Amino acid sequence: MATQTKDYYGILGVKKGANSDEIRKAFRKLARKYHPDVNPGDKKAEEKFKEISEANDVLSDDKKRKIYDQFGFYSDSIDPAQAEAAARGGYGPGAAAGAYSRAAGQGAQEVPFDFGGFDFSDFAAGARGSGAATESSGFGGSFKDIFSGMFSGGQKQARGPQPGTDLEYQVGIDFWTAVRGGVTRLEIQRQEVCPTCKGKSVTGGSMTCPECNGTGQVTQMGGRMKFNIQCPRCGGTGQIQNTCATCDGAGVVMRREPLDFRIKPGTRDGQRIRLAGRGNAGTNGGASGDLYLIIKAGSHPIFKRNGDDISITVPVTVTEAALGAKIEVPTIDTHDGGGRTQLKIPPGTQTGQKLRLREKGVPSATNEGLRGDQIVEVKIVVPRVQDERSKEILRELAKLNPDDPRAEMMEAV
Repeated sequence: MATQTKDYYGILGVKKGANSDEIRKAFRKLARKYHPDVNPGDKKAEEKFKEISEANDVLSDDKKRKIYDQFGFYSDSIDPAQAEAAARGGYGPGAAAGAYSRAAGQGAQEVPFDFGGFDFSDFAAGARGSGAATESSGFGGSFKDIFSGMFSGGQKQARGPQPGTDLEYQVGIDFWTAVRGGVTRLEIQRQEVCPTCKGKSVTGGSMTCPECNGTGQVTQMGGRMKFNIQCPRCGGTGQIQNTCATCDGAGVVMRREPLDFRIKPGTRDGQRIRLAGRGNAGTNGGASGDLYLIIKAGSHPIFKRNGDDISITVPVTVTEAALGAKIEVPTIDTHDGGGRTQLKIPPGTQTGQKLRLREKGVPSATNEGLRGDQIVEVKIVVPRVQDERSKEILRELAKLNPDDPRAEMMEAV
């Protein structure tokens, strides 16, 4: 029974000559669209994701891609090392026969070939000329690549532990939780180990392999040549285990669960928190992935945060700014019932001037015991003068202080 040939380039939507960066970008774009986490319960999306993952696995690996480009398919039984060894031995039918003889002499599994209807003339011409098969052979590559890995005789390796993938969620928290810390609850959707097959993807018992109909071999076509290889699905045994009905062979099932996690004091907006082992479960005993939480901290109408520093704009009167004063200003400690902090306004303070309250900022989330500062920006508030007595006093003040605040600016024009 012939295996189905898949167009991996078409699956990823790239040209055959695409470079590794183009293949990687195409895969990431499709993976974001069809990932099971984005399409929960959508079997078609899940199958599409498996298909593009398979295509990426082959095309992103130079050795696998070379085999795929030569044969139009990829099989684990084709050994790239054997292909390179055969390449150094020549390209004509004699070289291929020599490779077959050497492989057989080394105890490799014999691979039956059916050369019925195959014309070697093109390969012979290529051997006499450039030493490579011509494109008119219809095989799309050199003759040596046909046999390179067919004589390894390797059995299909059992699927080993597969680690789970990582998850990423954005978590919104309010200003005070980010500053003071706290506990936040989030509902996440993650893959858990299938309770039926315990992550092995199969259940007890076996069935005839539908790929080879129990023969252990499949036929592959290469131009006008056909040859039999070990069935990649059953590894040549002719039998496969029953796919787990609960997880449909995935080894994992999708579950929603609440998650409580602690926010450290001083957590910043955009900070990435890693929860080890809380991502998607692995299969066949593989470790679970990690869960990454991207913090989106809320704002405050008065306090502005810059790293571990807090900034605030405080209005002061003309008199306080001119003569100097001690005023009370709020800090983040006020939120917890603490007393207000006094700030000294130096005489002659101007609008926009910034004063510092040391260690009145946010506790550091990375350096225990350290704390940022609070930066106070002064904003002078001009009084609304309505009575004649106040106006008279201000006119007198202007006479006593005749300096022009715009003089320096005018000189610079």
